Amino acid sequence: MKWIDGGVTAPKGFSAAGVSAGIKKAGIKDMAMVYSESPCRAAGVFTTNVVKAAPVKWDHQVVHESAYAQAVVVNSGIANACTGAEGFGHCKETAEAAGTALGIPAEAVFVASTGVIGAKLPMDKIKAGVGVLKEALGADRKAGALAAEAIMTTDTKPKEAAVETVIGGKTVTVAGMCKGSGMIHPNMATMLCFVVSDANVSHRLLQKALSDDVVDTFNMISVDGDTSTNDSVLLLANGLAGNAEITEENEDYQAFCEALHAVMEALSKKIAGDGEGATCLFEVKILGAPTKEAARTLAKSVVTSSLTKAAIYGHDANWGRILCALGYSGVTFDPERVDIWFESGAGKLKIVENGVSTGYSEEEATKILSGEEVTAIADMKAGEETATAWGCDLTYDYVKINADYRS
Repeated sequence: MKWIDGGVTAPKGFSAAGVSAGIKKAGIKDMAMVYSESPCRAAGVFTTNVVKAAPVKWDHQVVHESAYAQAVVVNSGIANACTGAEGFGHCKETAEAAGTALGIPAEAVFVASTGVIGAKLPMDKIKAGVGVLKEALGADRKAGALAAEAIMTTDTKPKEAAVETVIGGKTVTVAGMCKGSGMIHPNMATMLCFVVSDANVSHRLLQKALSDDVVDTFNMISVDGDTSTNDSVLLLANGLAGNAEITEENEDYQAFCEALHAVMEALSKKIAGDGEGATCLFEVKILGAPTKEAARTLAKSVVTSSLTKAAIYGHDANWGRILCALGYSGVTFDPERVDIWFESGAGKLKIVENGVSTGYSEEEATKILSGEEVTAIADMKAGEETATAWGCDLTYDYVKINADYRS
């Protein structure tokens, strides 16, 4: 497997576009389309929030009831959440408009939205935007990049990832784009992720690969502890790589899962590192946990701790906050056996051994905590299981961004 420079247009048969449809301020890209020249098998995981946006309901229906999928239409600026039957109707209208433009059934079109909750979609602009998107479709690198830009809300940068691997003697590409900066605490599985591939994989195994992988990727990130009404991860595979269909959990399936995981983890970290107002990516690694689930719980307890996140922002090695967050996670362990390290590009420093301070240098700790990517490592000494979670620091700007979000 190797990393390549690419987005959703990297796999064979996929094209994309990103345009300004006038949903946001003039000139700002706010609609995107991804299209496959061939029908795709599709899989999806969605928010567990009881309040589900209309596009989540529409896309769940496409995943589980449609024979295939072939396109995705996304708008940013308005989430189409808490809009009742009218909002679901707008999803249907959008899919029908895209279906007519592309010559495919409406039920083969995924629809996604992100932005302000409670506002209604301007359907005249959405339908006109679909037409512009269709004409702007391209299979080059730039087209994929424009699509990734068009789905952003408070994101400061577009987020893309792509890899190539060999399956059954054929080169297979897995690539994706996502958006997310605030209201990020996925549990599926406001974040959206679209992964595409030219692999030939059965529908059952495509869904299994996605559902299994999201547990250790998108479900292990958090910016602010808020699970969005719109969280969705969609995976489309059109089979154009030409590999023999993957129908069993064999070596070919494992190779596909490895490529999928690489893309999903990379996109997860891009979201966590671009949290609203963030200055660094905060990674938490748990070692020596009694079970995998315990390891995940411990890692997320630390990465979501507001006090710990604030300390990371202040470059303050306040390790007591980490031990405290481990302690209220619900996992039973012996605090007098725990070791803790901080690590970044500036080095690695053990700050706690068997539950007490090592007498470390505060100056060295501050230097390490001043990196753009900071890792806290905790060895529980209670087993063999590990887990990693990703988040970001908590800054003044997070409050400013969310206080002013609608105004």
